[in-house]
Amino acid sequence: MTEAPPELNSLVRSAYEAVRQAVLERRLLPGERVTVRPFAERLGISPTPVKAALAILEREGFLVARKHSGYFVAEMTAADMRDIYELRSAIDALAARHIARTRPAGLLDRLHELIEGQRIALEAGEVETYAELDREFHALIWRGSANRRLTAIADLLTAQLRLGHNLTTAVPGRPRASLDEHVEIVDALRSGDTAAAEQAARRHVAQVIRALEKVLPEQGASPS
Repeated sequence: MTEAPPELNSLVRSAYEAVRQAVLERRLLPGERVTVRPFAERLGISPTPVKAALAILEREGFLVARKHSGYFVAEMTAADMRDIYELRSAIDALAARHIARTRPAGLLDRLHELIEGQRIALEAGEVETYAELDREFHALIWRGSANRRLTAIADLLTAQLRLGHNLTTAVPGRPRASLDEHVEIVDALRSGDTAAAEQAARRHVAQVIRALEKVLPEQGASPS
């Protein structure tokens, strides 16, 4: 889980983390209105820090504000996903180049273990385990980058992607293709070929975008 922004005071931080987790864990569903009172009562705080937290989450893309109606959980469309994944592609490519340049043995071995874990989960039909290992695979690559700010940006994008349904696994053949793409990425990282590593990372993201475009609406539904 990504940490709340460090500049928040403790009450706003508590509200921020509570609402954010409710959204990511789908206890608040896309399109659902987020009300202040339940969070204020549960956390034992006044409505003010909860309102401040909702404003921050709206700026980060987790919520949308509707005039005279309040805040609602963001609904992701194919266009939204493309925007996020275009940024993700640049981040993945940068991190892959850094790792291919340094080739840390422990990190590369762990990436291989994660691929094998995904393979086993897929064969057992354990979709959630497969998805968790997929997130860990990419997070490990980001953390291996020499750019210290990259991880925070990548984590925010990944959290926003989780607002959308985990739909790529429903696209026939996509999970298996994703595994093959992960293998290609790791092979390029091990070889030390920075250009190949960057290209493999970008190809993987491009294929994810194509899969999402098949299952997500181009535009969100108009608010009632």
